[in-house]
This record gives sequence, C-alpha cells and structure tokens, in this order.
Amino acid sequence: MPRIAVTGHRQLPADVERAVDTAVRARLAAVAGPLTGLSCLADGADTLFARAVLDAGGDLEVVVPAAGYRDALPAGHHDAYDALMAAAARIHRLAHRASSPAAHMDAGRHLVDHCDEVVAVWDGRPARGYGGTADIVGYARSRRRPVTVVWPAGAAR
Repeated sequence: MPRIAVTGHRQLPADVERAVDTAVRARLAAVAGPLTGLSCLADGADTLFARAVLDAGGDLEVVVPAAGYRDALPAGHHDAYDALMAAAARIHRLAHRASSPAAHMDAGRHLVDHCDEVVAVWDGRPARGYGGTADIVGYARSRRRPVTVVWPAGAAR
C-alpha cells in the first residue's frame, strides 16, 4: 500500500485552494489500489490532502507535532481538525510540548521518513520560517523520496 505524505502552505486563497484540491485529488486518483496518507492536519494543504485521502477510500495517519499543536492552529480550523482526527486510522504524537518551528520540522521529518512519496503544495519559494514547506521538501529530496510539487500556474499566496 503506497504511503504518501503531504507538506504545504497554509492560509491559501480560495481560488488557489480549489485548484490545489483538484490537483491533489488527481494525483491520488492515479495511485493503484489502496493508499495511506500522512498529514499533520494544519489548515490549508494538509487538510485538503487528508480529505482527499479519505474520499479516495484511503487510510489517514496523523502526525501531531506537539501537545499544544491544536491550540496553536486557527480557532476556525478546530472543528475540521477534530473531525479528521476522529477519522484517522493511526495517530503519531511527537514528544514536543509547544507547537514550535522545531516541532514542525520534526513532524515533517517524521512524515518523510515514513512515506514512499511526498506531495508538496509549494510555490517554490524559501520557507518563511524553520520547518516550513521548503525545508521539508529539501529534507525529502536529501532522503531521495520522490516529491510531487502541486502549485497552480500563476498562483500567489
């Protein structure tokens, strides 16, 4: 069963979110047989990917970077986060207490180390902070994991 992880941007504009959702679903539809998707369930790319995995009949594995992770997410995202957590087949909780850049980087490493491929919803620009999308893509490439970059032509964050 292929194991595909996601890394990607948060707070996507609505038009970018729709295009990313379509592209992620197309990538997952190309997978033969059942799949497992790995996600941290942040708002944006992580959640779009997790929903697409479940809609495709796949298993969802969640990586929780820190004990305080949920509370550090936007309050408006908590219901979606909770619903996806409830639908998860497996949950990996890292030992960090605070939702910090180091916790996010460790979560990204965990995703990469436990997958066969990474889907990166990435505009190709440097990370805005340690543990950002570009850092996870760099780590995946250093580990020789295939990376599929999804970013709509002409889109901006």
